Amino acid sequence: MTIKRRTEAAAGLLENRLKSEFKTFLSAIWHELGLPSPTRAQYAIADYLQHGPKRLQVQAFRGIGKSYVTAAFVLWELYRDRDKKIMCISASKERADNNSIFIQKLILSIPWLSHMRPSGDEFRWSRISFDIGGCKPTQAPSVKSVGITGNMTGSRADIMLFDDVEVPGNSATDMLREKLLQLVSEAEAILMPKPTSRILFLGTPQTTFTIYRKLAERGYRPFVWPSRYPEKLELYEGLLAPQIEEDIAKGANPGDPTDTRFSDIELMEREAAMGRSNFQLQFQLNTTLSDSEKFPLRFADFIVTPIGTECAERYTWSSDPRYVLKDLPAVGLPGDRWYSPMFIDAASCDFSETIVSLDPSGRGLDETVAVVLSQANGYVFVRDMVAFRDGYSDDTLRAVVALAKRYKAGTMIVESNFGDGMVCELLKKHLHQQQANVHVEEVRATVRKEERIIDTLEPVLNQHRLIIDPKIIEWDYRSNPDVAPEKRLEYMLGYQLSRMCREKGAVKHDDRIDALSQGIQWFTDALALSAAKQQAQRRNDEWEAMQQMFIDEPQRAVDALALGVGFLEIQQRPPKNGVYDWVEPGGPM
Repeated sequence: MTIKRRTEAAAGLLENRLKSEFKTFLSAIWHELGLPSPTRAQYAIADYLQHGPKRLQVQAFRGIGKSYVTAAFVLWELYRDRDKKIMCISASKERADNNSIFIQKLILSIPWLSHMRPSGDEFRWSRISFDIGGCKPTQAPSVKSVGITGNMTGSRADIMLFDDVEVPGNSATDMLREKLLQLVSEAEAILMPKPTSRILFLGTPQTTFTIYRKLAERGYRPFVWPSRYPEKLELYEGLLAPQIEEDIAKGANPGDPTDTRFSDIELMEREAAMGRSNFQLQFQLNTTLSDSEKFPLRFADFIVTPIGTECAERYTWSSDPRYVLKDLPAVGLPGDRWYSPMFIDAASCDFSETIVSLDPSGRGLDETVAVVLSQANGYVFVRDMVAFRDGYSDDTLRAVVALAKRYKAGTMIVESNFGDGMVCELLKKHLHQQQANVHVEEVRATVRKEERIIDTLEPVLNQHRLIIDPKIIEWDYRSNPDVAPEKRLEYMLGYQLSRMCREKGAVKHDDRIDALSQGIQWFTDALALSAAKQQAQRRNDEWEAMQQMFIDEPQRAVDALALGVGFLEIQQRPPKNGVYDWVEPGGPM
C-alpha cells in the first residue's frame, strides 16, 4: 500500500511538472519520439513560448526544429486545458495539415496522452480539424489547421499560432508583403477576448522588409536565435535572444555555433553548399547581404551636391563616413546613406545638354512625373523633379512646360506607351502658347519595366556618374503630405530606388524612378565619355585656341593671358574695333 501511494504521489508530481513547465513536457515528448534531449536553443524557445508576452515572435535558423517545438506546444496547451481552442496557420494548407497530422499521431502513439484521444463519433477527427477527448462541445474544434490564404473568417481561437507563414513565394514583392500582412492581421479579429489568449509567430524572415519587422512595430516582441554568434550585433537591432547576448557579454567568440544541433564543420559544409548569401539569410538571419544583392540601386552610389547653372569638370566619389550627409532623409536599406563628393574640380564648364523626362499618367493613384536632367563630361545631373496627381490636365502640362523653360531644356522626352501619343500633342499646344523652344521626342518602352530600370540605372550608379541635387531628396521626402504615412512612402523616389528589383511588381508605384531612368537612357551615348578624357580634350582645345590666337590676334592673346581669361571663351566673343590700349580698362576684348 505504501509503495502504491508513493507511486501515485510520484505520478501526481510528474503530471504537475508536465502541466506547469513546458520544457519538462517537451523533454518527455522528445523521449517518446526517440530523439536526443532538446538542445539549449530549443529549451530557450520553449521558455519564451511559455513565459513570453501575449503577442510574440520567434525567429530562428533553419533546422532548429521550430515546427516540432510548435506541435509540442500546441499539445501542451491542450494537455493543461482540454477546452482550449487553437488555430495553426502556415504558408500553405499542406504544411498546416502536416502539423495537424503530427499532433494527432502524438496523441495516438504516446500512452500517457491516451486520455486526449476522442472516445465517440460525436468528436471531430480529421486532418483539417479535430477535438480531443473530454472537451466540451462547441462550434470551434480543439485544433484547426489552415493555410494563410485559406478561409479564417468566422473561426474563433484562444491561441493563434503562425508557423513559417512568410516564405519567398508570398513575400517577394512589396505588394505581396502588404497582402500577407493584411492576412495575418485578421488574427486580432479571430482571437477570443480572454486574458490568456495569445498570438504567436515562429519563422525565418525572408528579407529586410519582412512582415516580422512590421509585426515588431505593432508590439510582437521578437526573439532571434542565429546559428553562429554574430560579429556585428547592430545588425540585429537589440532583438537577439537574451541567452545569446549573455554569452557574448561573457566572451563568446564570433562565428562559434550557438547550439549543439549543428557543429562548426556542419555549418561550414552547409554554407559551402548553399552559398554565403543564402547561409546569411537562412542560418544567420542576417538579411543585409541578401537584400543588398537583390536590390542593386543604392543611395551610397550617388554623388549629392548642389547644382547651379554650370558644373565642375570633375567630381570624386567617396563612401568615407566623413562625407555622409546625416541631415538628408534616407528611406532605403539599413545603413544606406547619401554621400557628398570627396573632391570637386575648381574648373567649371557648361552643361552639354538639358532635357526634361516626362512620365505621364491618368487621374488616380499614379503620378505624372517630370525630371530635369543635364549632362556634361560623362556625368548626368538630376537638377529638379516635380510630380502631379491630376493626370495630364492643362495645369500640369503648363507647369511642365514652365519647368522646361526655367532650366532652358532643349528636348522633352515623353513616354508614348500611355495615351498613344496624345500627351505629346497636348504638350506641343502648351509649348506654342508659352513660346517655348523645346523639341518633343516620343519614346516607347518595350522591355519589362523592372528590368529596364535596373539595367539603365545600375551601371551609371556603379560608376558614380549620377549627381543629384539635395533639394530633390528633401522635396521627395516631404511630398504628398496629405497621404497616410505608409502610403506616402510608396510614392517617394528614395523608396522606389531602394526597393526596385528584377521581379515583376517589385514596387507598387514606380512613376518617379521610371521618369528618372527614361531620361538617363536618353543620355546613354554621352555617358560613354569619361570625365578625365573630356577634361584632357578641353585642355587640348584650349592650347590649340591659344596658339591660333597668338598667330591671328597677338594683342588679344596677350590680354587673355594677363587677365586670366580662357582662349576658348575669348574666341566666342566678337573682336572690338579700335586701337589696343594697355591703359584702357578691359582693353578692346
